Amino acid sequence: MAKPSTKRKEKRTFSLSSESLHFLELMRKRRKSASVSAVLDELIAQHRRSQEAQRISASITGYYDSLTKGEVTEDRLWGQFAEGQFPDES
Repeated sequence: MAKPSTKRKEKRTFSLSSESLHFLELMRKRRKSASVSAVLDELIAQHRRSQEAQRISASITGYYDSLTKGEVTEDRLWGQFAEGQFPDES
């Protein structure tokens, strides 16, 4: 059976301020990471996840903001009905 392939890394050169480099080095030490590149990769991944969460949240907010009062009332009634379908836990 073939090994699953790992994402291939690409080598790039970037110029960063000394403050940014200092920050990345501190993060590397705190996280006990093997390299500054790994820290930078983690930070980018975290930022991408954060942006995606914000996009989803805005989409959900947009959906609920677009509902009419009648649709909100209907959703509330369906929610109350659904809650009544579970046995009482007390």
